Amino acid sequence: MRVITGTARGRKLQTPPGFDTRPTTDKVKEAICSSLQFDFPGAVVLDLFAGSGQMAIEALSRGAQKAVLIDADPRAVSCIKQNVRGCGFLEKAEILRSDALSYLQRTEQMFDIAFLDPPYRNNILQQILPLLAEKMQKTGIIVCEHEPECKLSDIIQNFHLQKQKKYGKITVSIYQQPEDSEESG
Repeated sequence: MRVITGTARGRKLQTPPGFDTRPTTDKVKEAICSSLQFDFPGAVVLDLFAGSGQMAIEALSRGAQKAVLIDADPRAVSCIKQNVRGCGFLEKAEILRSDALSYLQRTEQMFDIAFLDPPYRNNILQQILPLLAEKMQKTGIIVCEHEPECKLSDIIQNFHLQKQKKYGKITVSIYQQPEDSEESG
């Protein structure tokens, strides 16, 4: 696993030990990041269920201003710290050991881009997405990786499902507010 492009291009990333973390494949990461390439510069990024931290690191490498990386597993947090340090992004990253629900309930931070890749088959996205929508900027983008069997709502508060694509055993769902809601809101 490596950083695909940007200032940390080619840097190798570690994955947490064990089978609890399921790293995003390079193919899926490249597809997601290519579609967001013009949204990264200056963005404040949230990586919930961060695992190795690779999505936030990729965003930082492509010009994001700041990233908040959340994971409940202490092994994942240790791995994230190692990867962020190795890519030279310690000053731009906030790494916290917390479960996603607790973090969203207590944070005041607002985000431009959020990545969610929770453990499969626990249906936590239905709980998390409404809370997350409240922490997103009007122009924010929510990117969810989930198993194809996980059925998500087309609308989460003011965020509408804009794109959904299946990559083998992974489905990526991207939510944004419709452009006309910016003018009326």
